[in-house]
Amino acid sequence: MTGKARKVRLTDAVVRKLRPGSTEYIVRDIRVAGLGVRVRPSRHRSFVWHGTVNGRMVRTTIGSAALMTVKEARTACRALLDGSHPLCSKDPAGRAAVPLFRDFVMEDWLPARRGHCSQGWGERVDRMIRTRLLPAFGALRLDRIDRPVIERWFDAMSRKTPGAANIALTLLRQIMTAAVAAGHIPHDPAGSMRPNPGRKMTRFLSAEEIGRLHRTLDRLVSDRPSRRPQADIIRLLLLTGCRKSEILTLRSSEVDGDMLRLAEAKTGPRTVWLSEAAQAVIARQPRTGSTFVFPSPRNPARPQSRNLGLWYRARREAGIEDVRLHDLRHTVASQAVARGVPLPTVSRMLGHAQPTMTLRYTHVGDHEVEAAAARVGAIIAKALAGGPVGDGNDP
Repeated sequence: MTGKARKVRLTDAVVRKLRPGSTEYIVRDIRVAGLGVRVRPSRHRSFVWHGTVNGRMVRTTIGSAALMTVKEARTACRALLDGSHPLCSKDPAGRAAVPLFRDFVMEDWLPARRGHCSQGWGERVDRMIRTRLLPAFGALRLDRIDRPVIERWFDAMSRKTPGAANIALTLLRQIMTAAVAAGHIPHDPAGSMRPNPGRKMTRFLSAEEIGRLHRTLDRLVSDRPSRRPQADIIRLLLLTGCRKSEILTLRSSEVDGDMLRLAEAKTGPRTVWLSEAAQAVIARQPRTGSTFVFPSPRNPARPQSRNLGLWYRARREAGIEDVRLHDLRHTVASQAVARGVPLPTVSRMLGHAQPTMTLRYTHVGDHEVEAAAARVGAIIAKALAGGPVGDGNDP
């Protein structure tokens, strides 16, 4: 721990007001000896303790100040002093105990990860850790998280949200791999676990279904004009192939004529070129003074809610209930590939980090396969009969 320390009476309000400096510093509590708040330049604040445990000096992190109160930190310090805290235990070799999962994540893994992903994706990671991982593993030492514990957690989560369970498992693997590299555990107990099988990405909208969805959206907006922003978000997703988060959080400053200059896309800053139809959708949005193109109707300082309720009604009334919102992006890619747009171009259009990602979007519908088979079969049959094959455009 670096930097000078000053002493104050710590309160939750005092902790919230602490601002980062060019180097990390510690503010000590005058009520409990050894307790302090460490403030890093990254703005991360955590409770720390410096004292003697079982005759040895201990400098340890108690927990993130974003997740616990001053009162809870003082309680943890008293547990250290009376010997009831897990850190008071030693292994047979006399080494300090393995850190708790929450301490390792909040103090080591998460700060090291920041800056390597977009803000939107970082917020999703933070939310997944806070709501899925910390409640399940936060109070456990890293070496107490074994395969049966992880399997019970994963099975329970998979019964309700299999997709989210897969994402959480991926994050857990990354954390445990980092714990192995740090020497806290010998191996990753989740390393060989298989995620839930994903739905095959073969669904996209046909031209007839696109028209049906468009007409349904028009009718729903006609019935209730307040639905227009959500309807336009859906249309813009289909016109651009953007991710939902990229359109929901789109700022007016990112709109530059016939393009979007996205500052916080999933894979980093990127440019999205707009068709005339897409430009028209953006141009007709009312100017409310909000920084967002699609602000929340309740709080213009925030973007539109992630829960686009209109989508579920529109797809039901359009007769496409098996289509996910992300399949609109799939549709754009599939239509582009089906019309001969090169994969590298489609990859740039979608903002893929790796061109190989685009291969997931190159499926075509069964009717197109059937039509292609009929055309090719007719050509081959004509050749077998000794007739002229032509230039490849024969019916």
